[in-house]
Amino acid sequence: MSKPLALVVEDDPHLSQIFSIALSDFFVVEAITDGTKALAWLGEIVPHLVVLDLNLPGVSGAQILQSIRADSRLKSTRVILATADPRQAYDLQDKADVVLLKPISIVQLRDLSERLK
Repeated sequence: MSKPLALVVEDDPHLSQIFSIALSDFFVVEAITDGTKALAWLGEIVPHLVVLDLNLPGVSGAQILQSIRADSRLKSTRVILATADPRQAYDLQDKADVVLLKPISIVQLRDLSERLK
């Protein structure tokens, strides 16, 4: 049985790698570090899960989340917001499936991704 697809959108290369490793047991992972590229990618591909940083170069994570929720192709895509800003997390919690405040442990994300697969 093939693994579902997950997209990690995180501009910090270290965190992007940690998130990708955490998801790799249960997902095929694609990592993108730029909001504009992530939006273009989401226009072509439908992932099962997106781990989304909010503060990105190009297009913000909040704009990407809004685009995901407005696209009928992505209606079943689960979104985990990853942010260090509790106010942003609070403002967007109703639009995301899960909100995680940084720092996020690899074990926490791995266990959560297993439940979302």
